[in-house]
Amino acid sequence: MGIETRERGGRELESGAQVISGQLGKTIQRLRKAYNLSLSELAEQSGVAKSIISQIERNETNPTLATIWRLSQALDVSIERVLSTNEEEAFIEKIARPDTPILVSEDGKLRLAIIGWIKTVEWLQWYEVSAEPGGELDSEGHQRGSIESLSVSAGEFEVEVGGITQRAKAGETLRYRCDRQHIVRCVSGQPGTALMVCILKAAVMD
Repeated sequence: MGIETRERGGRELESGAQVISGQLGKTIQRLRKAYNLSLSELAEQSGVAKSIISQIERNETNPTLATIWRLSQALDVSIERVLSTNEEEAFIEKIARPDTPILVSEDGKLRLAIIGWIKTVEWLQWYEVSAEPGGELDSEGHQRGSIESLSVSAGEFEVEVGGITQRAKAGETLRYRCDRQHIVRCVSGQPGTALMVCILKAAVMD
């Protein structure tokens, strides 16, 4: 994508996205004790400070995804397992506006607020789009069969895919293949907003 963002992997996890889960600390502590590791030993193996691990286990801090990734590697479990919650307990989380990661287009006129859930990022992503007039997002193709949906709430946008261009105003939605280069533009004379949903690994379209 033509966005000022970090590469996938460890650097992407440094985005500052926050994970809020009442079970996170208990899960880390349970896994650490299962491996008979002290706080100091886990800190040495993961590269995460002992004091930070202690705060996480007591649910006194909301660690970055990078921190959780390092701990999951040290504990030899998937990050999905570390983030999983007790299915028998109620689940609700709140992400404050300042903690929501923002991606900015190359022209600086279009912003994507990442409001999707990290646990679905491999197959489902969604963003809040805000754009100044003329703002443009030029993206490379995703996995084959991927579909993107742009629901406009204010202003007017157009999408260009494979030489075809279509426009949508407030209340309208554009759905298109995003497994090839695709361009989203704000073509109204006023700022525009939209909800963008990307379904990866969707059924292949012929």
